[in-house]
Amino acid sequence: MLNALTRDRLVSEMKQGWKLAAAIGLMAVSFGAAHAQDADDALIKRGAYVARLSDCVACHTALHGQPFAGGLEIKSPIGTIYSTNITPDPKYGIGSYTLEDFTKAIRKGIRKDGATVYPAMPYPEFARLSDDDIKAMYAFFMHGVKPVALQNKQPDISWPMNMRWPLAIWRAMFVPTVTPGLDKSISDPEVARGEYLVNGPGHCGECHTPRGMAMQVKGYTAKDGNAYLSGGAPIDNWIAPSLRSNSDTGLGRWSEDDIAEFLKSGRIDHSAVFGGMADVVAYSTQHWSDDDLHATAKYLKSMPAVPEGKNFGQDDGKATALLEAGGKGDAGAEVYLHNCAICHMNDGTGVNRMFPPLAGNPVVITDNATSMANIVTFGGILPPTNTAPSAVAMPGFRDHLSDQQIADAVNFMRKSWGNQAPGTLSAADIRKLRTTGAPVSTAGWNVSSKGWMAYMPQPYGEGWTFSPQTHTGVDEAQ
Repeated sequence: MLNALTRDRLVSEMKQGWKLAAAIGLMAVSFGAAHAQDADDALIKRGAYVARLSDCVACHTALHGQPFAGGLEIKSPIGTIYSTNITPDPKYGIGSYTLEDFTKAIRKGIRKDGATVYPAMPYPEFARLSDDDIKAMYAFFMHGVKPVALQNKQPDISWPMNMRWPLAIWRAMFVPTVTPGLDKSISDPEVARGEYLVNGPGHCGECHTPRGMAMQVKGYTAKDGNAYLSGGAPIDNWIAPSLRSNSDTGLGRWSEDDIAEFLKSGRIDHSAVFGGMADVVAYSTQHWSDDDLHATAKYLKSMPAVPEGKNFGQDDGKATALLEAGGKGDAGAEVYLHNCAICHMNDGTGVNRMFPPLAGNPVVITDNATSMANIVTFGGILPPTNTAPSAVAMPGFRDHLSDQQIADAVNFMRKSWGNQAPGTLSAADIRKLRTTGAPVSTAGWNVSSKGWMAYMPQPYGEGWTFSPQTHTGVDEAQ
């Protein structure tokens, strides 16, 4: 038997051992918790980046609104819809969504209650998002976004188009089944990453690809033919130009570095962002990594050109000479000389990274003159970015020039310095644009035609893509 002294010593040593074990266990738990927290923080950070790639904030934030709380007005051919609250608020947002619910909404456009969302949300493209990217984005929206208890606005769509069940039929007819993640048929990993960004989170085709009779995008990848990224219809009276390698109206004369720099800063020597694309750069692409910007550029430059008209040729110098002589005898030249030449120069070359050139500019020479007419009439803003913090605004001339003078100036620019675009804009076109907001092109439904052509959509036209309110130059955050 142990004497009392020995027993007490053993008990004391056992207590010390228990304390040491407890301390070691506590340290292990603390280390594990810290490690888990680091992992969670990394996942949330990754999700924030995926949300930037997907440009969620641009549509899901109202003018002067709170981030991701919805309420942005989007005018579509069937009526007005409003972006929804995607903050983690449990009542009005997506706070009750599980990862499975979130994935179903992102990839299939199906809400938690089983209803199909309006395809103003680009879920056909988001179906390409990888499992890891969706998991990260879910973590960001659940734990990295402030919940906002803001009720969603109901769509303003008349019966019978306000019924949601036909949207499920539309989805079955026009949304292809895709494999999430990178396209494994592309051997170059950088091009594969670029293709994923363009056709997945970037959803570039929603604006830059024409649409069909049911307002469906005519191609989601390069495998879908020449329509893919060949240029879209007017959105807010801005033309989304071709992203193919066409030398006149596409990216044929752009280098990979040009594309990457344009997406990062919004400006390069021969182009500047404006219109709806200004929001894309300000809210999304300026925040992309350099590797992703260059991957995107490399993919876009890998695509072949598609058939196009000859809208740009050799500058014969006549327009420059006419302007230097005072523009007498040409109504458009006179308007240009007194209102435009101070920034864009007599030879149409502009000022690098400030005032884009007009000679050979795809926006100027594209077949549809809506963008040109719109910017001359209402003006535009080159937004500040992190790498180019200066903002440049072009004034609108609707209160200074007559409709005929604006038409004359636009026609002059489209036919000068080697530009060979149609110069057929009329005062009536400008008046319609200025008073009704309608594009200067033929209507989406060719109502002036007879027979079956009355029901055929045109490559460009009024109402064929949704038209959101713009944030450009409005929100303080930008």
